[in-house]
Amino acid sequence: MPEINHFRRVALIWLVSSIVATPLVIFLFAPIVPPGQGSVQSSGQVLDNTVLFGLSTPIALAVLIFFGYSFVVFRERDPAAVLDGPAVRGHAGAQLWWMIVTITIVLFLATYASYRTFVDGAGGGQGPIPASVPVPSGQSALPVQVIAQQWQFTYRYPTYGGVETSELYLPEHTIVKFNVTSLDVVHSFWAYQLAVKADANPNVNNVAFVKTRGPLTFNVRCAELCGVWHGYMFNLGHVVSKAQFAAWIAQQQRQFAPITKSLPKYNPTYNPAPTRRGG
Repeated sequence: MPEINHFRRVALIWLVSSIVATPLVIFLFAPIVPPGQGSVQSSGQVLDNTVLFGLSTPIALAVLIFFGYSFVVFRERDPAAVLDGPAVRGHAGAQLWWMIVTITIVLFLATYASYRTFVDGAGGGQGPIPASVPVPSGQSALPVQVIAQQWQFTYRYPTYGGVETSELYLPEHTIVKFNVTSLDVVHSFWAYQLAVKADANPNVNNVAFVKTRGPLTFNVRCAELCGVWHGYMFNLGHVVSKAQFAAWIAQQQRQFAPITKSLPKYNPTYNPAPTRRGG
């Protein structure tokens, strides 16, 4: 009876499985994974997830097929047999290919991640001095300050007289520069469908960029445990047409004009007087 080439058999099973499963994961599963297509950054995140799923599917199949094949083919069928098999002293070829494959994957992921971070800012907080500013030359971003406090977010628009509102409205097809800070404890501003998440720390201006697309209602949550009412610290944000945004911000300026006069001058951070808070 000819000797079975187990490596060739496992490789063939893995190859066929990868050819079938990888396209299914890339074209059917990856596109429906959150956060969706609500902004340029969220679309980029979906693309990144698709690349990772496409890369990890063959790797996961290789591990599962190897173990499954070993459990079935190499299991000991004689209960009286010695449990320990022959000693394995190493295989230079396998070790070499293991190093080549793993190093290549790690270098690819590091390079890809670095490139994607600088393409559109990735939607993550980058501190007061962003490493990536995805604003084309000659254009400017709309600054919106996110002020977190127990247990709500408020939003200040410095280019509209520093008016502060309890609702977040953004114009469509616009680059927005979020300046995220906190008045008390550590919070985290998470605009889910926009793929924006930035820590809100006291006395820190954490900058995050996003480029909106068409009209959208998105969820805003605090993603950092910040006290007893942390779970209720959420609201809805809205991406609207530029005409709707202009009408809304004008209405907010009129409504909150008396309050705006008493607010401190716009700053990247604030130092409020200590107050008693729960949590």
